[in-house]
Amino acid sequence: MKKSLLVVVMMASALTAVAGEAVAEAGKMLVGAEGVRLGAVYRVTSDGSAQLIVDGKMVTVPAATLSVVDGKLTTTLSKSEVRKLKS
Repeated sequence: MKKSLLVVVMMASALTAVAGEAVAEAGKMLVGAEGVRLGAVYRVTSDGSAQLIVDGKMVTVPAATLSVVDGKLTTTLSKSEVRKLKS
């Protein structure tokens, strides 16, 4: 019984990792929806949102828009949409 439970827990952990849940990290480059580099993540908020400086302004990119695409931290927002965000 214990062995089966361990296997189930390990499978659940593996599925979560495969789902590509984005984890923003300070210093990681954030890429916009059209593939344009937006900037390096300055810091990560408690809810997982990424804060970065774009055009001299601190913006907060919501965690719900973040994912990992081809190994890159990516947002579903375009650069123009990110410019309109507030911190």
